[in-house]
Amino acid sequence: MYNKRKIGAEHEQLAAEFLRKNGYTIIDMNYYCRLGEIDIIAKEQDYIVFIEVKYRSNLQMGYPEEAVHVRKQRSIIRTARFYMLTHGISEDTPCRFDVVVMLGEEIKLISDAFTL
Repeated sequence: MYNKRKIGAEHEQLAAEFLRKNGYTIIDMNYYCRLGEIDIIAKEQDYIVFIEVKYRSNLQMGYPEEAVHVRKQRSIIRTARFYMLTHGISEDTPCRFDVVVMLGEEIKLISDAFTL
């Protein structure tokens, strides 16, 4: 049976492995608060990186990156600010927003996909 949550969790794990292989240190996964959710929070060099993972098995619903629209970006930004505030991370800490897109078996990282 088709289970979106299970499929999403599996692909988030694949994305985390991909990020680790590319020099990221995973800090947190599936961070959730009343403002929203962030799939993966990681450290890469001096940056705290907030990462959205989008998977599509095919192009029937469009490219995965198209699902990270402006409203989703705003939610991620608000949630990231709350995360930094509640975890004692200074506003001066460099951060960025990456997107891991997965189409079928292909994985691609869009670094600095959107900004504040």
